Amino acid sequence: MNRAGDGTPRSGSPTPGEGKNSWLTGTAAWTFVDVSQYLLGVQPTFDGLRLEPHLPAQFTELHIEREWRGVRYVIDARRTGKASLTVDGKPVSGTTVPIAAPGTEEVHVSLNF
Repeated sequence: MNRAGDGTPRSGSPTPGEGKNSWLTGTAAWTFVDVSQYLLGVQPTFDGLRLEPHLPAQFTELHIEREWRGVRYVIDARRTGKASLTVDGKPVSGTTVPIAAPGTEEVHVSLNF
C-alpha cells in the first residue's frame, strides 16, 4: 500500500498504467516463443519444423514434445558435434522436419547437433 507524504495510507499505484503482474501483459507468451523457438530451436515454417537449438554447452541432451498442425512431434536431441536428423528412423537432409502426411498422429525425431 502506498502512503502519502504524511504517512496516511492511500490506494493506487505510484506509476499509474504499469502492469504489476508481468504474466498478465503478454510477457509470458513472448517468453514461451523466445524459449521454444530460439533457445530450444523448434521453429514452425511453411516447409515443416526447423530444428536449430542454441543451448549452452552444458546441455548435452534434450527431449521435446510439441503438437503442431494436429500432429504430436516427439523430438530427442543430443549434442554430438556432428549434425544429423532422422524422422521416424529415416535420415533427412538439413534441419527441417517435413510436414507429416495427413492422418499421421505422431512423428519421432532424432537430432544430433
